[in-house]
Amino acid sequence: MNKLPFYIVDVFAETKYAGNQLAVFRKAKGLSGEEMQQIAREINFSETTFILSDEPRDGGYDVRIFTPGEEVPFAGHPTLGTAHIIRSEFLNGKAEEVTLNLKVGKIPVAFARDGYSWMRQIEPEFGKQHPPAVLATILGITVSDIDDRFPVQEVSTGLPFFIVPLKTLVALKKAKIDRDKYFAFIKDSWAKGILVFSPQAHEARNDISVRVFVDCFGIPEDPATGSGNGCLAGYLVKHRYFGSERIDIRSEQGYEIGRPSLLLLKADEQAGSIRISVGGKALTVAKGEFL
Repeated sequence: MNKLPFYIVDVFAETKYAGNQLAVFRKAKGLSGEEMQQIAREINFSETTFILSDEPRDGGYDVRIFTPGEEVPFAGHPTLGTAHIIRSEFLNGKAEEVTLNLKVGKIPVAFARDGYSWMRQIEPEFGKQHPPAVLATILGITVSDIDDRFPVQEVSTGLPFFIVPLKTLVALKKAKIDRDKYFAFIKDSWAKGILVFSPQAHEARNDISVRVFVDCFGIPEDPATGSGNGCLAGYLVKHRYFGSERIDIRSEQGYEIGRPSLLLLKADEQAGSIRISVGGKALTVAKGEFL
């Protein structure tokens, strides 16, 4: 294997050493999927991405995304962080938009003057609804902690999640996955990750607080989950959580594991179709070479 340039990026971070860590490798076309998986396991971040070539193909850059456990077709913070590296390292920081060719399809990322970047996610799919008691047992909370005005439901914008509405920040903080029950539950399920959220937040300026558990990918708790928050945005609109067919909110995540993160969520429903955009900042913190 030739030397591989790589970068470490903090995504959905307002400052360095916050948000969700991402390793981005370039010139990775010669690597096999097995080699990419080995590198992702060595890095052991929530996700690691591989840009196959410095040159675009069919209007976008070919990118593969790996967790420590397996390859995934889409993930949010890798999309924003990889687009940030392409813009800053390939395009002299001047591009207004970068498109990634992912396994889920083409995902465009737009760059705003205020330092935030935005990805348009694909149309959400809404799956099965589940009894609150089942998720309460897995999460180590009581059924009364779950807001029964809204469903526990599987939702996907490329990577499916169970969305679980909680009543309070206290309930959010005490959630703890029972691994045996979790793995038994997801064995035959479409969704694998669990996203819990509360209308109470750690920071007064934020609208909701989120936690995401994805043990199946080798990630007990994720600091910032763009794909999961995209699913949540679609859910909030579909079920009129804020009483409107449109949202423009601040979602915080990662506080319970010392990686405070901020995700901006915009979504609206028109003629039965839900459009979703997830925004945040990406900051390069290191670069080097794999030997």
